[in-house]
Amino acid sequence: MSTQLLALLTAFSFATANIIVRQGLKYSTPTTATLFSLTSHTILLCGAVFLTGGIPKVVPIAVLAITITAILQPVMRFCHYTGIDKIGASRAVTLRNTFPVLSVIIGITILHEDISVIGLIGTALVVMGIILTSWKLEKRLTSSRLWYLLFPLTAALVTGVVHPIRRYALTISDEPLFFAALVGPISLICFIGYLALPTTTERPVWNQKAFLPFAVAGLFETLGVLLMLIAFATGPVVIVSPITATTPIWTLLMAVIFLRDLERISASTVIGTLCVVAGVIAISMVE
Repeated sequence: MSTQLLALLTAFSFATANIIVRQGLKYSTPTTATLFSLTSHTILLCGAVFLTGGIPKVVPIAVLAITITAILQPVMRFCHYTGIDKIGASRAVTLRNTFPVLSVIIGITILHEDISVIGLIGTALVVMGIILTSWKLEKRLTSSRLWYLLFPLTAALVTGVVHPIRRYALTISDEPLFFAALVGPISLICFIGYLALPTTTERPVWNQKAFLPFAVAGLFETLGVLLMLIAFATGPVVIVSPITATTPIWTLLMAVIFLRDLERISASTVIGTLCVVAGVIAISMVE
């Protein structure tokens, strides 16, 4: 299977998970969705590793790198699902996919790197997309508050940190299935530990109507993670990242079709989504 097709299937899998989990959030909470997602991830991928020959030989530093990403994974998924619950799938996913801007900011401010014209245009498009996506959000969604934008933006921040670490681990040990599986139990243990803290106010809400959507969404989320790691292992970042960055477009199209009763898609949301995707692709193409 080609790298391009793997990256496209990654984007489609994540988009499908975003839409299905939105259906489950009608009856439950982001905490429950995160728990389902991490459990599905652990069961499916650990089972796949067992069926394909067991634990392979890997470099310890690569395992350490993946462990770091696994600890951050629950934060990323919880913030992502909370963003979907608070401001809708299309807007949350668009804002979450602004994470490449972080690398641009770090490169300019800390590493004192020069930015190319295409990188500057891409950054400007992403910023414009954020503004348009969140434009008059409180008027369009009466239950929302502007600070809800922090959830998908936090997910974007964590994603911007996690992706380079995963790519680094794969360059050392080319074992995408094992690394994807390793993320599951570590993330699940961390999240259960967080829920067990006496200071934690969030608790799972067990509503049977949410079980099937959360389980199916967890399946597609897990498939997306696996496909993404395989894509990174088989092709360069400049090919994989721009294609996977189309996830907001697929999410927006599916939201228009399947979430008409839950989300109102405005012209500014559509334009903002297109701006963010175009900007992310432009930034990803900068060498």
